[in-house]
Amino acid sequence: MTVQDEREGGRAAADADPYRPSARRIARERHRRNRTRRAFAVAAASTVATAAVLYALIVDSPGWDRTRQTFFDAHYARISLHPVLVGLWLNLRLLVVCGAIVLVAGLLTALLRTLRGPVFFPVRALATAYVDFFRGLPLIICILLCVFGIPALRLTGVTNNPVLLGAFALCLTYTAYVAEVFRAGIESVHPSQRAAARSLGLSNAQAMRHVVLPQAVRRVVPPLLNDLVSLQKDTGLVSIGGAVDAVYAAQIIASRDFNYTPYVVAGLIFVVITIPMTRFTDWVAARMNRRQSQGGAV
Repeated sequence: MTVQDEREGGRAAADADPYRPSARRIARERHRRNRTRRAFAVAAASTVATAAVLYALIVDSPGWDRTRQTFFDAHYARISLHPVLVGLWLNLRLLVVCGAIVLVAGLLTALLRTLRGPVFFPVRALATAYVDFFRGLPLIICILLCVFGIPALRLTGVTNNPVLLGAFALCLTYTAYVAEVFRAGIESVHPSQRAAARSLGLSNAQAMRHVVLPQAVRRVVPPLLNDLVSLQKDTGLVSIGGAVDAVYAAQIIASRDFNYTPYVVAGLIFVVITIPMTRFTDWVAARMNRRQSQGGAV
């Protein structure tokens, strides 16, 4: 009998006698399925019970009727939906433009803070002072200072548009936060990576660009996405300077009709936009954690 005949005989035997899981494995898989179904049933029951308790507490409260008329009126929700959506377009544009500016400016600021050598001390000190100041300054105060303080200077060629000035304030504040995220990513790369790049003949700038930054950026993607989620919500603060965004559109209707349902509509729209971004951030973080635990590139 030739080797080929033996192989064909083995394949025929395998086809005639397919693999059958053992009784222990079947029982283990059945137990796992039962446990999953039981956990799902318990979670569903506890969720329904919690929702029922909250509903009873809210609906049976003495001021529920007045609260429902003031904050959850269907009529005012309908008439405010279109103006709020029109104002939301400004918030989305601010998110895209300010997000791009913040990412670039934050990376440059982080690079300035990581420059080596005594000659760059003034640059490092200025970058550190900028980050510390704007991370500590409340965003709403920064917006007020930019929207009302910059036009008061009467500088030639400087705009007094509240949208542009509010966007400038957002960029100032969030650049400081993003710079710290990038700096943490850069410092998390082991010094041996830079030393290996230098030993191969790369300059400090080349080592930073081709070796350190790619690893650092990959590591800080989840916190960067979290900052963008926060930026998306904080774009509504430009309304305090008079920019007609979703929040200010809701404020106009609420002030005219003395009903606060438009604020609820605007808030729910922001939530609907934010939740997918948050879930995407969680997915990216979980994916990177799995790759790191499996020994892949971080």
